[in-house]
Amino acid sequence: MIRLGFHKAVATVLGLGYAPFGPGTFGTLGAVLSCYAYQAFFEDFPSVVVLVSGSIIFGVVGIWSTEVVSREWGDDPSRVVMDEYVGYLISLLFIPLNHVTLISAFILFRFFDILKPLGIGYIDKNVKGGLGVMLDDVLAGVYSCITLHLLILIFPQFFV
Repeated sequence: MIRLGFHKAVATVLGLGYAPFGPGTFGTLGAVLSCYAYQAFFEDFPSVVVLVSGSIIFGVVGIWSTEVVSREWGDDPSRVVMDEYVGYLISLLFIPLNHVTLISAFILFRFFDILKPLGIGYIDKNVKGGLGVMLDDVLAGVYSCITLHLLILIFPQFFV
């Protein structure tokens, strides 16, 4: 019972997945708030180390927890939002963290996650289990990251 509770806490990002509407958005907002907290407490520590290691650790544990809770909740339950959390972290890789980039990454990530273009929808429909749940959001995070890098390159004055 304790093990299942652990996996539910991980999969729902400490309960954010239980939001009555838009649980994916709430899961992503949890990641945004985590990034703000990180900035406030560890401004001198390189964010790329935290984002890469966090993406890997939360991704692996998220896949495992999704596999466990899916036995009770079914395939790709909306309460599982660790995938949004990880996808958002990926969207910030090698990006300077500030208010504009954190908010821009949120908007871009939710855009790609909701509309599921460029192969994201294919993965969402065809890759099953915890890996499938995580992988479509990882790809949405990659697309968000690439888009944000391009926007910063083209319009650097907006991202300082």
